[in-house]
Parts: sequence; C-alpha cells; structure tokens
Amino acid sequence: MPKVDIAFDTYHTYDAMTAHLQNLAKAYPKLCKLTSIAKSFQGRDVWFMTITNPDTGPALEKPGFYIDAQIHAEEHATSATALYACWYLLTNYGADEEVTRLVDTQVFYIIPRINPDGAEYAMTAPYHPWCGNGRCLPGEDRIEGLIPQDINDDGYIVQMRVPDSKGEWKKDSENPDIMVQREPGEEGGEYYRLYPEGLIRDYDGVHVHIEKQQDGNMNRNFPTNWTPQEYGAGEYPFSEPEAAGMRDVILNHPNITGMCAYHTHGGIILRPSMLRPDSEMSAPDLSLYKALGEVGERLTGYPTISVYEDFTPDKTKARHGSLTDWTYEELGIISFATELWDLERTAGVPKEGYYNLGPRDAETQRLVHNWVVEHVGEQGFRAWESFDHPQLGHVEIGGMVYIWSYRNPPGKMLEEICHNNTLFNLKHAASAPRVLIDSVEVESLGADLHRVTAVVSNHGYLPTNLSDVAVQNDVAKPVTLALACEGAEVVMNPADVKLGNLAGRNERRYAYSNWGQQWSPVTKKVEWLVKAKGEGAAVTATVVSEKGGTCRKSVGLD
Repeated sequence: MPKVDIAFDTYHTYDAMTAHLQNLAKAYPKLCKLTSIAKSFQGRDVWFMTITNPDTGPALEKPGFYIDAQIHAEEHATSATALYACWYLLTNYGADEEVTRLVDTQVFYIIPRINPDGAEYAMTAPYHPWCGNGRCLPGEDRIEGLIPQDINDDGYIVQMRVPDSKGEWKKDSENPDIMVQREPGEEGGEYYRLYPEGLIRDYDGVHVHIEKQQDGNMNRNFPTNWTPQEYGAGEYPFSEPEAAGMRDVILNHPNITGMCAYHTHGGIILRPSMLRPDSEMSAPDLSLYKALGEVGERLTGYPTISVYEDFTPDKTKARHGSLTDWTYEELGIISFATELWDLERTAGVPKEGYYNLGPRDAETQRLVHNWVVEHVGEQGFRAWESFDHPQLGHVEIGGMVYIWSYRNPPGKMLEEICHNNTLFNLKHAASAPRVLIDSVEVESLGADLHRVTAVVSNHGYLPTNLSDVAVQNDVAKPVTLALACEGAEVVMNPADVKLGNLAGRNERRYAYSNWGQQWSPVTKKVEWLVKAKGEGAAVTATVVSEKGGTCRKSVGLD
C-alpha cells in the first residue's frame, strides 16, 4: 500500500489537515471513509474518519472505539494526536500484527478536529487566547472592558505589566523577565499589575475591567447535568453545531465500547467521576478504570486521576455538561479524557498537584522560563518591551506565549506524544468485549430430529454491558442468540434467546475469594430441538452483542 507522509513535528492549519485526511482517504479507500458531520459557523467541515476492514464484516457489527480532539481551540497537540492515530492505523495495516487485528475485528471512529474555527483563531498569528468555536470573532465576545489584541504588532498576544504601587506583582530578584507575587505586608518596592495585552473598551480611567470570555466551551454543551451557569455552556445542550455532530456520531454508532477525548495540558489521564468521590462510584467500574489507567500510565507516563477527587479544586463547583459526563454517567461507555503535555514536569518541576492556576513560586517560574527560552525560543517567550499605551501610559509588553508553552509542546517533541498516546488508545480498544460462537454441534436423535447445541463466549476484557452504570441506567442491551433453519424447523425451545450480559476477563483479576468480587459467566450454552425436512438441511446460529460484535456459524444437519 502507498505510504502517506505527514509531518508530526509541526502543527497543521485547517487546510493542511484537510489535505492530509483526504490524502489518507484516497490512499486507503477500502479501509477508511472520510465524511463531514457538521458545518462550523465559519463554514468549515468537521471531518470524521471511520477505519475498518469491510471484508471482515460491516462496521456496526464490530466493537467500536471513538477518539476526538480539539474541542477547545487552543489545544493543537490534540488534533495532531488524533491525526496521527488515523495515519498510524492505516499505514501500519498489514505490517503490524496488532494494528491489523484491530482494523480487521473492530472499527475506529475519529474526529481529528471538532472545533476548526476556534483552532484557526488560536493557531495563526496573533494566536488568540481562545477556547470556543466560531460563533463570534475574537473581541465580539465581550461588550466592554479589556479586549485582548496584539497592540504592538509583533504577532503575539501576551501580557502587559503596568507600574502600580497597588500592584500584586514584582520582578524576580534573579531574573527581571519573571514576575512573582508580592508577599503579604510587603512595601517599599516596585510593583506592577499584570493584564492581558490589549485595549480597554469604555475605560473610565480608573478600573481595568475584564469581562469573562463568552467565546464558548463546547465541553459544557452536553446534556448530562447541563446548566447555563457553566462557562460557555451554550444556549441549550447540543446548541453548537459541532457538538450536535458529535452527538450524532455517538448515538448513531451504538457499538462504541470505549472513548478518548483529547485535551491539553497537564500530562494526565482523567477518569470519572466528574461529580462524586470514588467512594460513591460503582466499585467494579472503579476497579476497571484503574486497571485500564495503569496501562495508560505505563505507555504514556501520565498518571490516571479522578476528575472530581484530583482535578476539581472547589468540590462545591463540580463540572457539568461535559462529554465524558454524558458518555459514561448516562451511556455507560468507558471514557477517558487525556490532557496531553506537561511543561512544568518537562522543565524539571516536581509534580505537586494536577490543577495549578498559579501563582507559581519563583523557583518554578525560573525553571519553566529557562526551559521555554532554550527549547521554544521567542515563539514561547516574548522579551518585555516598552510601549506607550494610549490608555494606561507607559507599560511593558511581553512574557510567556501561553499557547506555545503551557498549552502545546514544541514541534520536536510532538510525535513521541502522539505515538505513545495512540498506543494507549489501541490497548483500550483491544479491551473491548468480543463475543464469538465457540461451537455449534449437532447430535442426531433419529426420526429426523437433531439436538443443536451452541456455545457462546465473551473473549474480551470488558463485559458486554461495559459498565455497572450501563446496567443501572438500563442502557445495556442483552446478548442475543438466534437459530435460523434452512430445510428444517425448530420444534423445541425458542429460536431467539436472550443471554443477558456476559462478563469479561476484568472481573477475574485475582484468584477466587469469598471476600472478592464474585464471578459471572463469560460463556453460555443454548440447546434446540430441530427437525429436518429433507436432505441438505442446515442451521445458522447468529449471536449479536451491541458492544461485542456479531458472529455467525453454520452447520449441516446431515
């Protein structure tokens, strides 16, 4: 097969990414299909790639794995990772045994860039600090106050440090490029206020008002626990076309068994719950998440943590309306959200917390500053320069370029991040339930009667219901087994049988103990009495699992 070359040491604009996806679809027309699931406000397609081998069966009859990226505009490394996953699966098919097995037996659903409008705002100069989509242009999301913009025309939106005796900041004693917090009770120095670079709309000459951005946060636009009080939640669930497209993908593909939603930054793998402590989660589900998380940590180096326990600083303000809140808490799908890239840990800062908004101590900032200057250069840190602000007077403009330092890694480090996280996606996908017919045996009883016995098993790691939550919410569909006859008829026992849920290997992580989790069947047997109507009679057993796939096996009665 042809090799499609894509550079993974750089970030791709919408047009470049579109061209790469189309080239993959052209090079591998049998294995992948590229479609659009939505149009953005600015008229861009939200691309969706389906990858599987159709020769081994229809996609909906196989376990599915879902990947999405860049729901938030600034998170460029996520889109690179999802694009890498598409490229890796297609270019390694037939050469890598694991990839080939997965593409043959499963299906991958990948949305490489959910938010194409916002991504363009944040990827092209002056690199707007933007989270939302293209519902409005930068600057249109605020009525008054400070409007972030590149006022010194250097191609970047960074910080302004404004001399002010009431200020909270001062220059670091060792490096004046670094701003550190003024200590309580400290007086007698040179102090500053820090603001985003920009001009002030309706300035009263005294107070620099900064309105909260209304650019949107599509990861609060999903229905479970949705509230308009969340930042950027939208007018109602799925009000944004891109989020509505994601909804359609997920609901129209009920075979999805696992998900990874990519974000930056932090270098962590986030697991449920978003709303409650671990003590209130289903114990089997928690055990399952921890086991899969251990695999993720081994492959990526990222620890797996609870959103609520470890990533929610104010427990009275749990997040609402997120994607994984909907997909796990309602639909029961095993869902992770990976926060790619950890600048501080890469720079040698000890990992002391997972949700750090600052202020950071001087030593931390020195380590980060030195690393960024050495490895990213002026794209990551802008030297402070004097500027005559038309409203604030003499200021200095400069500091860290957040998008190209904290938010996203330098290009030379990108491919390794993409690769390691894709490997975790493949291991998670490989954990899907896999329901097969182990055997169909026929015993002749005389008088044209035959006992037909079928044995069905789940050969996968996950149960066919995926999670306890799916059972509790009554969304887990039972495994069904049907016997179709050709030249014969079923005379005893129903031809269609509901087998319920079949357990997976995850339930048996330890040797049996009365004190441990009790084991459920992974295998079930069904018998029928069938009467042949003549020579050439045959039966076909078909097992259907919404999450574990469809399998058929035929046998003659002669």
